[in-house]
Amino acid sequence: MKRSHLSALAIAGVVFLWLASGLIGGDPAPSPEKTAKPSEDAALIQVRTRDMTAEKQASQLIVFGRTEAARTVALRAETAGRVAAIPLDKGVAAKKGEVIVRLTPDDRPARLKEANAAVEHAKLAYEAARKLSKKAFRSKVQLAENKAQLEAARARRASIRTEISQTEIRAPFAGVVNDVTVEVGDYLKIGDATATVIELDPMLVVAEIAERNIGRFRLGGSAWAHVTGLGSFDGTVSFISRTATPSTRTFRVEVSVLNPDGRIGEGMTTEMRLDLETVLAHRISPAVLTLSDEGIVGVKTVNADDMVEFHPIRIISDAPAGMWVGGLPDHIRAVTVGQEFVKVGQKVQPVPEKISSDKASSDKRGAN
Repeated sequence: MKRSHLSALAIAGVVFLWLASGLIGGDPAPSPEKTAKPSEDAALIQVRTRDMTAEKQASQLIVFGRTEAARTVALRAETAGRVAAIPLDKGVAAKKGEVIVRLTPDDRPARLKEANAAVEHAKLAYEAARKLSKKAFRSKVQLAENKAQLEAARARRASIRTEISQTEIRAPFAGVVNDVTVEVGDYLKIGDATATVIELDPMLVVAEIAERNIGRFRLGGSAWAHVTGLGSFDGTVSFISRTATPSTRTFRVEVSVLNPDGRIGEGMTTEMRLDLETVLAHRISPAVLTLSDEGIVGVKTVNADDMVEFHPIRIISDAPAGMWVGGLPDHIRAVTVGQEFVKVGQKVQPVPEKISSDKASSDKRGAN
């Protein structure tokens, strides 16, 4: 046999012996029974939870409405005449009784002097007739005629005084001159429009309420209005209509809001909140909310067996610190993080949420 063949056989033998030594002396392969299994808890999905207890909270009804002046009066001429002056222009605040439009007096002062003289003459004639009647020189019929003439003269004088007062068109209450429809020199007949005065304090916030909610609040109850661009105002329910609007089947509700500086104008968009009954509710962050498979808004919780449950909610009120919701059990473990990754009926590993003292104090202030 050639030397090369012998070398090849020797190398092959050495390799075989090396492989065989590994199979015989090496560690045996681990059996399936001895393989470490992961714990059941390690396989559960972790969710962050918060223990929550319901608190008493006033339920609120939220509707959209508009502002409306408490009173609006269109002033009209009560006597004929030409416009002599307009002391108050539109947009100016007017005190009660302040002159807005003044008409020319024309011959009214002269007629008043004539009426005064007629009253004095009739008064002297009546006094003379009364004295003569006591001495039987004048009959009772003539005395009655003299008295009638005196009363007629007084009536004519009162009429001309009233006509003179009507040449000054005054504000019937404190408000704002919203419009003036005449100019100096215009001739007015009785009944012609001259100006419009509106009362802005208090201001009314008006909304239409569905018939299913009309019995849930009361006259004189507290309310709150947010006026676009101006902020929030406290108010009181001042009127609840008992007649529904035929086309919408809704009822007009008015909330009276103090407006001493006239900041709130008429016709502004508002959000009105009416206090309803007191209910038990939870204050939560909107981030906790989730949707069920049917698209219902609610909150996922973890029960005593660490199983996920779903509870539909109804929004009672909304605030900067969170929203108040009803429909939940009095005591819950709400899933605050991870609710979108677990399903109802799934067992999870709850991790209680750690609330700092600062956050707890903030929550307490928000609840109050």
